Amino acid sequence: MKRQASAQWQGGLKDGTGKISSESGVLNNANYSFGTRFENGKGTNPEELIAAAHAGCFSMALSMMLGQSGFTPKSIKTDATVTLEQVPDGFSVTAVHLNVVADVPGTNSIAFGEIAAQAKAGCPISKLLKATITMDAKLENQAALA
Repeated sequence: MKRQASAQWQGGLKDGTGKISSESGVLNNANYSFGTRFENGKGTNPEELIAAAHAGCFSMALSMMLGQSGFTPKSIKTDATVTLEQVPDGFSVTAVHLNVVADVPGTNSIAFGEIAAQAKAGCPISKLLKATITMDAKLENQAALA
């Protein structure tokens, strides 16, 4: 399975603007900019999207692993907080914190904690943060520079 999203950026870093879209159409030219990423501007940003993806992925992984252990959750609510910090060589996502509240009849806090730890390590987005990244890069309008 492969999923696709796209981003288009125009202008410089601080004065430019971008649009993000997803194959499903859930995101359709959603605005992002320096202001939405580093200030409190209206729109989204890459770190917010990573947080949403991680929260959703983890909740599903936890539900699956609880089911494999014989428990059916009534509800799982996960908040993910992605930390973007300035480091010596630029900016880096330095941490993701998952805050989970679940209603799981028949389990106890020790079993739940163990299963949650397995879900944190096993969810595909957790693994993504350690993934190999490949790229194809193409420069358009090369003749304009000649």
